[in-house]
Amino acid sequence: MKSKELRQRTPAELGDEVKSLLRAQFNLRMQHATQQLGKTSELRKVKRDIARVRTIATELANAAPADKPAGEA
Repeated sequence: MKSKELRQRTPAELGDEVKSLLRAQFNLRMQHATQQLGKTSELRKVKRDIARVRTIATELANAAPADKPAGEA
């Protein structure tokens, strides 16, 4: 998944994406524990995707308050 694609999503969609990636990561960990995982590189990819989505969600959350004037709370 590309950063450009993620930046076009809403915060709610990013939250849903994180949830689905965490579920996928859990399933991959269980497959790894039971010796059923064929590509162990998938664990790393999902972990990095989770970090990417969370980073963009944080950037969007921090960018929103910066748009307000300094006098407003």
